[in-house]
Amino acid sequence: MNWETRVTELLQIKYPIIQGGLAYLAYADLASAVSNAGGLGQITAMSLPSDDALLQEIKRARTLTNKPFGVNFAIGMHGIDYKERVKIVIDEQVSVVTITGGDPTTILQMLQPTNVKSMVLVSSRRQAQKAEQLGASAVIVVGHEGGGHLGRDDVGTMVLVPQVVDAVKIPVIASGGIGDGRGWMAAYALGAEGIEMGTRFIATQECVDASASYKEAIIKSSEVDTSVIKRSIHSPARVLRSDYTDNILAIEKASPTYEDLKNYISGEANKRWIHEGKAEAGFGWAGQVIGMINDIPTVADLVERMVKEAEQVRGKWRA
Repeated sequence: MNWETRVTELLQIKYPIIQGGLAYLAYADLASAVSNAGGLGQITAMSLPSDDALLQEIKRARTLTNKPFGVNFAIGMHGIDYKERVKIVIDEQVSVVTITGGDPTTILQMLQPTNVKSMVLVSSRRQAQKAEQLGASAVIVVGHEGGGHLGRDDVGTMVLVPQVVDAVKIPVIASGGIGDGRGWMAAYALGAEGIEMGTRFIATQECVDASASYKEAIIKSSEVDTSVIKRSIHSPARVLRSDYTDNILAIEKASPTYEDLKNYISGEANKRWIHEGKAEAGFGWAGQVIGMINDIPTVADLVERMVKEAEQVRGKWRA
C-alpha cells in the first residue's frame, strides 16, 4: 500500500510514524531502530549531561542507521541553555527538530535559515496556529490520553486533532492514545497525516535504558492505571499510578507548591524507576495506551505488525 503523506514527504521516511522524545530514554539505540523500521526515531537532547554528549549521541546514531532521525528539545523542563545544543544539531545537519514543553520561538528562529525541519508539540488549536505562524514545518497534537506532559484543558485526541486540522495548513501529526495500526488509521480519519507514539516505544527491546520493572509495569497495567500529577503547579503530566505517585497527589492536595513537590517530581526521581527499577522511590511517565500494550517486541516487529493492522483497516474501508 502507499503510505505517502505530507509527513513522509517532509521527513523522507517510509511510514508516518514518529517516536516521541521520551526523556532519559530516547537515545541512539531506540532512535536508530525506529528509523531503520521506516519511521522517524528521535534523540532527546535535554536529558543528556552536556553539549558534547549530544554530539556523541548523534554521531553514534549515524553508525546505527543511514535513515533520517530527529532531535527533541523539551525546553520547558530543564534549566539548561539549549541554544548551543541547537547549534550542534544544525552543524550536524540533523533532519528534524521537535520542540516540546515551552515557547518554540527561539529555536524556530534559529532553524529558519537552515534546511532542518521543525515540528512543535501542541495541546490546543491556539498553540498550533501560533506554531504555524512562527514557521513550524508541522505540528504534533497531543490529546489528554497521552503520557508525560499534557495540555491544561483535558481535551482528548479524538476531539482535538480535527480541530487543529481545520485550523492550520501545515501537516498535523496525532499523538496520545495511539499504540497500534487501528489508532494510526483513526488518526488518518481525523485528518492527521501521521502519528507519534511514546509509551508504546518504551515497551520495546531497543529501549535499552528503560528498566525491566518499568516495562513490566507498562504491559501489566490497564488503561485506568495512570494518574495526572502536577496539576497544582499548572504543568499536568500523566504517569503510571503507584504508591509513589499517590503520595505526590496527596502533597499537591495538602500543599500545592513547587517547593514542596520538587524533590518528588524531579528528573532524578524519574530516573530512579525508569533506569534503576525502584518503583517505590520514583515515577514513570505513561499514557492510557498502556491498556493496549501486552508485549515487548523489537521495534521492527512492532512497526511491521502495525502496518498489517492498518492494512486490514484500510481493506474494510474499501469494502
